Formats: sequence, C-alpha cells, structure tokens
Amino acid sequence: MPKPEMDTRFSKFGTVSFTAVTKVNDFIGYLEEGKVAGTQCTKCGQKFFPPRADCFACPGEPVEWFEVEGTGKLMTFSELMYAPIGFGEDLPYAIAVLDYGDFKVFGRIGEVPFEEVKIGMEMVTKVNQLPNGNLNYVFEKA
Repeated sequence: MPKPEMDTRFSKFGTVSFTAVTKVNDFIGYLEEGKVAGTQCTKCGQKFFPPRADCFACPGEPVEWFEVEGTGKLMTFSELMYAPIGFGEDLPYAIAVLDYGDFKVFGRIGEVPFEEVKIGMEMVTKVNQLPNGNLNYVFEKA
C-alpha cells in the first residue's frame, strides 16, 4: 500500500515556519484565497483564533471554519525593538490583539505608523504576502 502524501501546507505560513504539518492546514488554503479564517465548535459555538482542531470544552466534537470579517477593536499593542530568531530584519514592528466581540485575534500591525496606533481604534485583519512568498495576516486601519 502506498504511503499517503503528507500535507505540508502550513510550511507556507509566516516569516519562519516552525511546523509544516498541523491539523488545521486548511488555514493556509483560506489565506491563499485571500481570507483569514478561524474555527468554531459545532456543539458549543466557541470560536478559536488561531484556529484549533479541537474544542477544549467539547472533546471529540467537530469544528467548522468561519471567516474573520468586519472590524475589531484594538485592545492592546506593543512595539518590538528586539525579536526572536528569524524576525530581526522586520524590526521594529508591533504585535497586537483585536477584539471581534466573541473572539480575539493576536497578530502583527501592518503598514500603520506607530504614532497613529491607538487603543480602541477600529482595525481589520487582512492576508499579507511576505517577500519569501509565504503568507500571514496583519492588522490595518479600518
């Protein structure tokens, strides 16, 4: 019996891919379509971002995909002057959390000047293509 082909789509995520295989490889498929997606438990409705393959409250229940749409409010952010290995050429950059109401999204602020970033501002989560061809998502002003 032939060995099944390994799904390594997740190696296309981010500046540095720490893993090539995950149970949520479809996340990359959505990014390739220009969509940012999370998962939602089909039993309790809990939303997850980053996407999870399993609900912590309902083990064994399936999850479904939902698109991160609309605007979120900036809850917090931090400008980074030092970075982990692989991200040094990106400095300085800002990480942040957006509140979409029933879920939150952690990520990077895109091409928004730091002096314009304010707690409570409306932002959107967008797909971003990196110079190495990989994909990620960033926050931009709404």
